[in-house]
Amino acid sequence: MTATSFPVGEIVAARRPHRKDAARNFDALLDAAREAFAEHGADASLEDVARRAGVGIGTLYRNFPTRRDLFESVYADEVDALCRTAVELADLEAWEALTAWLDRFAGYMVTKRAVREALNDESQIFQTCRESMYSAGGPLLERAQRAGVARTDMDFTDLLRMVAGITATAFDDDAQRDRVLAIALDGVRTGR
Repeated sequence: MTATSFPVGEIVAARRPHRKDAARNFDALLDAAREAFAEHGADASLEDVARRAGVGIGTLYRNFPTRRDLFESVYADEVDALCRTAVELADLEAWEALTAWLDRFAGYMVTKRAVREALNDESQIFQTCRESMYSAGGPLLERAQRAGVARTDMDFTDLLRMVAGITATAFDDDAQRDRVLAIALDGVRTGR
C-alpha cells in the first residue's frame, strides 16, 4: 500500500496548489498553523499564523478562506503524514515499526487536540482521516501481534486510546512523555 492510496492523501493533494510558489506558501502556512495550534490551541490568531509563515493575511485567506478550512487542512496533512510514516516503516522489524509509528502518533496528538476543538467528530474530513489512520496504523499492530511481539488481547483502538491518554497528560518535558510512553508500551510488548 502506498501513502497516496489512503483517502486522506487525495484530500491533501486536492487542496494543495500546483504552482511551486503557491505550494511553498501553502506548506509554510500549514507548518505555521501547526505550531500556533500546538502553542495556543484552537484560538491561535490567524494573523500570527500568517506572520510565522512569512506571508500576508491575504495569502492565508486565499489558501484557507475560513478558519475551519485551515483546521481541516492541518488535520488532514497530519493524518497524511501518519499514513506516509506507516508506509515508510513497513520494512522495519514488527515491534520497531509499531513503536516508531506510535511515537509519530504521539506527536500528532498535540496538534489534534487543538484542531479537534474546531472540528466535529462526525464531519466527513474527520471520518476520512480516521479511516485512513486506522488503515495505515492498524496493520502495524496486527503484524506485531502475528510476530508474537505484541499482546493479542487488544485491538488498535485500545492501543490508540492508551497513547492518546498518555499524550493528554501534562509532562515536564518531551523526554518525560517519551519515558512514560515507553513504560506503557512495555505492557503491550510480549516475547522479548
